[in-house]
Amino acid sequence: MPDAPRKGLFRDALHRQELMDDMMARRSVDLLALIGKDGGQSYVEARAKCRACSCAGICRDWLLTADGEASTEPQEFCPNASPFRGLLGE
Repeated sequence: MPDAPRKGLFRDALHRQELMDDMMARRSVDLLALIGKDGGQSYVEARAKCRACSCAGICRDWLLTADGEASTEPQEFCPNASPFRGLLGE
């Protein structure tokens, strides 16, 4: 079963990407602005940061429990907090 560990890693990477999508939605990040900013390089870098992030559990818990105004403030545990601050939707 040598493929089992790779499948788990792939599943974890997809889960982190879903967390990024949820975080972007929560933050009202304008995806087109992120992609159009520099030909998509910022988006690729944000995805890579998210896939490599060691805070997936904290991120998931924050997304599940945060509500109200505080829920839209970028969280310091997020490696994409700074880029997301600059790309908030209107």
